[in-house]
Order: sequence, then structure tokens, then C-alpha cells
Amino acid sequence: MKRHESPGDAVIPPGPSTLDLHTHTARSDGLLEPVELAAQAAAAGIRLLSITDHDTLAGVREVLAAGVLPRGLELMPGIELNAVVRDRPELLESEIHILGLGVDPDDDALEEALALQRDGRRFRYGLMVARLRELGYPIEDALEAMPASGTDDALGRPRVARAMIAEGYVVSVEDAFRRYLSHGRPAYVPRAGLGPRACIELVRQSGGLAVLAHFSEAPARLDILDELIGYGLRGLEVHYRTFDAATVSALGQVAQARRLVATGGSDYHGDLEPYAATHAGLWVPPGVEVLLRAALAESAITS
Repeated sequence: MKRHESPGDAVIPPGPSTLDLHTHTARSDGLLEPVELAAQAAAAGIRLLSITDHDTLAGVREVLAAGVLPRGLELMPGIELNAVVRDRPELLESEIHILGLGVDPDDDALEEALALQRDGRRFRYGLMVARLRELGYPIEDALEAMPASGTDDALGRPRVARAMIAEGYVVSVEDAFRRYLSHGRPAYVPRAGLGPRACIELVRQSGGLAVLAHFSEAPARLDILDELIGYGLRGLEVHYRTFDAATVSALGQVAQARRLVATGGSDYHGDLEPYAATHAGLWVPPGVEVLLRAALAESAITS
């Protein structure tokens, strides 16, 4: 699994971050139950959390329906969409990731589109499992033994990788991606689904702010960024957990010049460490919240 790391000097948080606008639960490719992630984030000092599972709002709905948010924690509904970019083969796996922050979890059109995305995920997932079997790495037994994430599960490669670990074929999720599941590797299956314009429009129509996630290449690929802005992109993930200080600075300048909200988050999944350990290295300036809420309010007026 690509960690979007940069090799320079690390960002040193001046204090505990109170914002995390990019996280995943067991309803997509994370490990923690949604309620547990909310509890751990609150215990670490987060006050505004966005669960941004891939192609599903099931985790968001569970937390809201349970009515058990820790005192002082606000949950902002979110989503992450893998937008397929077939005409940009130079991009990693020919895709970019769009976050939808502040989307309406009860929006019927959004849910209909997400259901189709999940159908595509299940089909791709089945092809990867079959391909691994053909390569001599069956994982069906390990998958059967893994805890189910519910019928709304947005299946993905991390689950396949964890089954490979359980069978002893690889030593980590990163190892599975590097050797078998990434573009050009023997068990890789290309993604199908919505393109960038459709993803951005879907987020906007459901009341959310469309944000380009972990795209460290933005300063060098302003052509792509400007194209996305033309579709309605309004944010850029600047304060990403594994970006070095120089990358954060460069992305911040781009966001300011293009008048994009500079969001940030941990992209927490849970494979490498507890949430508290990830939070210790996370810094999203508190001022991001004011700009994010203002942009969402403006979007609501103009939509």
C-alpha cells in the first residue's frame, strides 16, 4: 500500500492536532470499527474527525446512529473516491483520489453512485483473488476466517494483502502491494469506475467540498490541478501525515495561489500502529477548520 511518503525533514507538530480529515475504518480498508476509531481519535485530542472510507458512508452512519460520539468530538461525514484517469498513464495506477468532506450521508443520488462503485470493487476483488489462486497463492481460507465488515463493505486490496499475510505469503501489507498487488505486479487488476469530473460533481451535488488527496505532485502538475479546479475542486490535502516539511510548504503555496482550502489528515488505516502513535506525528493547523466551514457554507449557498 503506497504511503505517499516524502524523504525530507519531517513536520514537527507544535502541539496535538485537533483535526483529522482523512481516516478509514473496517467499513472499507481500515482495521478499526467506526465507533472505536472515533473513541481513539477523541482520546488522542481530535475534536473534528472525518471518516472518509472508500465508496461507503456506512461507518459514518453507524457512528451517528449509535449516538455515542465522545464528548467534545464532532464527526464530519466524508468519503474517498478513487477517480480513474485513463488518459494520464503517467499517474500512479492511472487514478487520483478525491475526498468529499461534509457530504450529506442521506443523499440518495450519492448513495446510488457509491453502490455502483462498490459493485466494481467487489468484481475487481474477485478477479484479484482468482489471479492469486492461479499464481499458486490461494487466500480463500484466510478471507473466510477474517472478520466480516458487513454487507456494505467496500472491498479493496488491503483486505487481500492481510489474507496473504495470514497465509504466510508476505510479511506486511506494503510487501503484498510491492510484490503482487500494485500496477505491473502479477496480481494487479486495473480499476474501473467514475472519472475525476464525475467524482467532483458527485461530491458537490451532495453538499460536500471536493478535495484532492495526497497529491504531492501538485506543484509540478498544475495542468492537472487546474483541470480539476475547472470541474469544481475546492480543496487540496496539504497537511498529510507522511509529507515532509518541504512538500507541505510547496503544497501550501499552491493551495494559496489557487484559492483552495488546505486540508489535512492522517489517512489512518491501522496496519502499522495504533491511532495515538499516528496522531503524535500529525499536524493540521486549527485554522483549517474555519476555512473549511466557510467553504462548505459558500458551497451550500451557491449549489
